[in-house]
This record gives sequence, structure tokens and C-alpha cells, in this order.
Amino acid sequence: MATKTPEFLGTGRRKTAVARVRIATGSGKITVNGRAFDNYFPLETLRSTVSGPLTITGTTDKLDVRVNVTGGGPNGQAGAVRHGIARALLEFDVNLRPALKAEGFLTRDSRAKERKKYGQPGARKRFQFSKR
Repeated sequence: MATKTPEFLGTGRRKTAVARVRIATGSGKITVNGRAFDNYFPLETLRSTVSGPLTITGTTDKLDVRVNVTGGGPNGQAGAVRHGIARALLEFDVNLRPALKAEGFLTRDSRAKERKKYGQPGARKRFQFSKR
């Protein structure tokens, strides 16, 4: 029976998006929800966001990345994938921690949309006040 290369897991979250990331040694192929990386994230800004941890650590062409991401929009999903890749890289090699931490890739961005309050049209906005 052939020995399977070990996979390292990481979970990333951003807004309402959740990304489950698996990395393994390989040729640098990134697959998101069964689709090619360039196909799933068509904008260059999103692609650079996602590949940030791999670029900083210099593992872009050494690791294969498989991602399942759900929820949120394109920006939230890209942030969740970046967070998941950073956490998976930490599982892969603990010595990468200082580089990832310095760039802020290990910190979960907790910002999310504030809920609408009753008696108001939005989270902070008030209905127009009429004195007379």
C-alpha cells in the first residue's frame, strides 16, 4: 500500500465566511471548492490576499493547498482562506510563526456588520427628527 503524504489542517474565519484548509507537500497548486485558484478568485487583489502567507514564508511552489470555503462574499472568503492557510502553515512548521505573526496573518479579523436596532433605520442611523 502506498504511503499517503501527511496533510496539515487549518480553519480560517472572516465575517460570516469559514474556510477549511488542507496543505500537503507538492507543486504549489491551489484548489478552492474544487475549482482552480485563478478561476475562483478572478481579481488580483483577492489572489494576493489569499497567497500572502505562502509568499511571506516562501512556500508558494512547495505546497499544494486544498480549500473548502462557505458563507460570506468574495472579500470575506479571501480573508478566511488567508487565515486558514496561515494556521495550516503553523501546523506544517512551527518555526514560521514569527514571520506570520509579524504580518498579522494569525490574528482573526473580528470585524463584522453591526446589527440593526429597533426604532432606527439602521445600526447607528436615526430616523429624521422634526421639531415642528
